Amino acid sequence: MTDFDDSLWFRRYAPAPEADHRLVCFPHAGGSASFYLPVARGLAPRVDVLSVQYPGRQDRRGEAAFTDIGTLADRLHEGLIRWADRPLVFFGHSMGALVAFEVARRLAGTAHPAHLFVSGRRAPSTSRAEDLHRLDDDGIAAEIRDLGGTDAALLADPELMAMAIPTLRSDYRAVETYECAADSTVGCPITALAGDSDPRATLAEVEMWAKHTTASFDLTTFPGGHFYLTDHAPRVITLLVDHFEAATPTRRPSAL
Repeated sequence: MTDFDDSLWFRRYAPAPEADHRLVCFPHAGGSASFYLPVARGLAPRVDVLSVQYPGRQDRRGEAAFTDIGTLADRLHEGLIRWADRPLVFFGHSMGALVAFEVARRLAGTAHPAHLFVSGRRAPSTSRAEDLHRLDDDGIAAEIRDLGGTDAALLADPELMAMAIPTLRSDYRAVETYECAADSTVGCPITALAGDSDPRATLAEVEMWAKHTTASFDLTTFPGGHFYLTDHAPRVITLLVDHFEAATPTRRPSAL
């Protein structure tokens, strides 16, 4: 295991070094840190936002993407513990929700997050038989078109798609081979966000997140499918603003 390089793993699009809270955002399968650029700008300067950049995309496209959620969470735990000089809040969409949950579990007892927002993802212990990572390239391309949320310019460019699909395949493999015990929990409150017509996460499946926290749970729904949050970004950002305005700032000793 090499030394953790913050400059590779985290993007701070609107640094807020004096903020009382820090939000860590975890992207979806095939997604990148820049997906959360509007969140960083919308919360600055009251919240310092870190957007995670997984290997295998954008400026890290020369690196192999992870194919195991647990291994990815181990690596991020190693880096994030050093950013816990103030309360951490996690936000993860789709695959990012699972990564955020697993990192939160690893931080338990040390720098555990104050709150976990999970978006567009059914609860960790729910399961479906899915083998999207075994599809051919055309099948994976069709899948991301159906889900929406992907830039039309990318979908229309064969060369860009050819570059993106290996990473998507790795991400899908990580999600589809992920397993979680029904009694696995975190000690922080969980807020689940979901599109009311998301084929990948029914409301009943999302509500099962309540079993994965020993604290409180609540669910907020939005009109739309898997990428409801691209259509309702202002509402999602407002929800986060309201959360941080209600939170009591409590600085921790520096972990850096």
